[in-house]
Amino acid sequence: MTNVTNINLRSRSTPYIISILLAGFFVFPGASQAAPLQDWLYEDLHGFVEIRNGWRLDNDVDEKDVSIAEARLQLDLSKDIFDGSMKFKGDLVGDAVTEELRPELRELNYGFSPTDIMDLKLGRQILTWGTGDLLFINDLFPKDWESFFIGRDDEYLKAPSDAIKGSLFFDMFALDLVYVPVFNNSNFIDGSRISYWNPLLGRTAGRDFILEDHERNQVFRDSEFAGRLSKNIEGVELAFYGYYGFWKTPEGFEPTSGKVIYPRLSVFGASARGAIWNGIGNVEFGYYDSISDKKGTDPFIRNSEIRFLTGYERELAREFTGGLQYYSEYMQDYDAYESNLPPGMKKADKFRHVFTVRLTKLLMNQNLRLSLFGYFSPSDEDVYIRPKVHYKISDNLAAEAGGNIFWGTEDHTFFGQFEDNTNLYAGVRWSF
Repeated sequence: MTNVTNINLRSRSTPYIISILLAGFFVFPGASQAAPLQDWLYEDLHGFVEIRNGWRLDNDVDEKDVSIAEARLQLDLSKDIFDGSMKFKGDLVGDAVTEELRPELRELNYGFSPTDIMDLKLGRQILTWGTGDLLFINDLFPKDWESFFIGRDDEYLKAPSDAIKGSLFFDMFALDLVYVPVFNNSNFIDGSRISYWNPLLGRTAGRDFILEDHERNQVFRDSEFAGRLSKNIEGVELAFYGYYGFWKTPEGFEPTSGKVIYPRLSVFGASARGAIWNGIGNVEFGYYDSISDKKGTDPFIRNSEIRFLTGYERELAREFTGGLQYYSEYMQDYDAYESNLPPGMKKADKFRHVFTVRLTKLLMNQNLRLSLFGYFSPSDEDVYIRPKVHYKISDNLAAEAGGNIFWGTEDHTFFGQFEDNTNLYAGVRWSF
């Protein structure tokens, strides 16, 4: 297996004209006859207007000096309709880096309860489960890693899914089932905005070598299935997970087309979370079965893995909290991987592990929040640090500044490959 992309996956947010139409309808009142309908909508309409800018600290010849420069309008509307609830959340973004004005539809779904023990939600929605803090094992729903690394708000790390979600509630347990008719991949780093390590070139690449992926877009053939069985036992949240679909990031390469691909994947796992030692502890496990390469002999498809996560968080002092996590990946069929590795390719470790730390301090009547989140991998010898300052100026106005700082001893490691993308950012948001 060649580590073509550790994190390289990209979810296409198709431009939805409905976002523009709804934004115009909400923000710019029309004829007088529409006023009653608009008044009805405004009762539950929320959102924000935000301006955010960021700058690289290192000179990357393959990328622009500005990491983020955008103005964003978000509209968020929830309405009870018939016997259910309709949810809409959409953004209109003016992006100076890509030089485009684009709509982004984050949520458009309808939820209802056909029986007393069942909930259903149909449409575009944000899905999440698992116990990790910015680490994911059994959460096989799409992420937006590009947004995460350039300084957008943390909510944009979670990308939307076009799915049907059903929840069943029994006395013994709860069961969640998710069906995605057409595969939803994560938003991957292809070089157009963030430079990355390209093992085929043997160097860091950016806009000079933008990755193309082979889309999985066939209805039913490229479907995803996910399930979670959960129960609370004396304050401990237990869960078992299952997933059948594809690697969410393109962990494969197609030599004939030169495109990265999404090999088939199934995952089975479990987690537990509960109070311990005056804090909250969690543990999570997952087995990643790389179906497209069961024996690990294909050098262009990522091998099966065992993943493990444990964490602990607690209040360290008044309005000061801290959290630690340990995460590991153990590659299966490592001998087969080594034997079939193409000459000149950088070899991945059989065992990769990462520590994280989160520190959060609230000041000035909780209007000022100072936070630090850091990743450190002893096996890769690389670091990723996310400092952030958030100040609530008033009930509606807030300012934020932070950074994405990467460092590594090698250019090909998970965080080390992004060292030239180190950036600082700042933004102002007005909410309504």
